Amino acid sequence: MNIYDLPQLPLSEELTTILAQSENVIIERIISTGQTSDWYDQSETEFVALLQGKAKIKFENKTVTMSGGDTLVIQPHERHRVTYTSSEPSCIWICVFY
Repeated sequence: MNIYDLPQLPLSEELTTILAQSENVIIERIISTGQTSDWYDQSETEFVALLQGKAKIKFENKTVTMSGGDTLVIQPHERHRVTYTSSEPSCIWICVFY
């Protein structure tokens, strides 16, 4: 698999593909083309890498603006939501949950 091989765009919903997983780790590729999310409150740590595109992630007390190449670590139960994802270019995320 090539991380940059994309399906027909734009997508009506985000596309999440599990690249690898074990008992304690899940690695996902997510493709976003303008989608946003509800609030997340997850029990695991999440390492986020935005490989392409632009995005904004809102936390309860701050908003983080991301561009291709930016990374972020989200701690367990750190409430957050995605408030913006670019469609041109689409967002390609790698998320590691551990």
